[in-house]
Amino acid sequence: MTTLRFGLTYDYLCPFARNANEHVVAALRAGAAWDVDVRPFSLTQAKAAEAGDVRWDAPAALRRSGVLALAVAEVVRERAPDRFLDVHLELFALRHDRAEDLRDPDRVAAALSRAGAPTVLVDAAEDGLEPLRSTHEGLVAREVWGVPTFLGAQRGVFVRLLDRPGDDGDVSRERIERIVRLVDDEPMLHEFKQVDLPR
Repeated sequence: MTTLRFGLTYDYLCPFARNANEHVVAALRAGAAWDVDVRPFSLTQAKAAEAGDVRWDAPAALRRSGVLALAVAEVVRERAPDRFLDVHLELFALRHDRAEDLRDPDRVAAALSRAGAPTVLVDAAEDGLEPLRSTHEGLVAREVWGVPTFLGAQRGVFVRLLDRPGDDGDVSRERIERIVRLVDDEPMLHEFKQVDLPR
């Protein structure tokens, strides 16, 4: 059996990115044998690009909505990779459960603490800007415009999942594997959009 390989974009600002990324983490923790690369994509910087106002220099970039959290996550990925998934989930929770400001270094540090990661990594946020910029620009070059985008072997597909994972990680695994198969195996399926929401 071949290993399922795919990428998935995220920005902590987006609740749909949260849903997809939580399903992936739930499946991984339930034993999914995937090679998955979660990649940051800054919605704020994408919007700024439309106005010709992209800034990646510190401290200006770190004051933009969501950018500090994304940069810190890149520092965690590099310096404390065993804590990355926990931090990843905590930064989504910071925004969507706690309704706190992703631009606030103290709030981001508290999220790292809850995830068991060294809070001093927030002080190194500037070091995360270059990998964040590089990944974001690589995704833009691939014509990614939003999150969550599933990245298959040949194409990327924007997918919104309406629910968060439950207690059964195998359900998340099955759902994500169906999505990735659709991305990789149906290249002529361009748009697949539900017209009515489940009740």
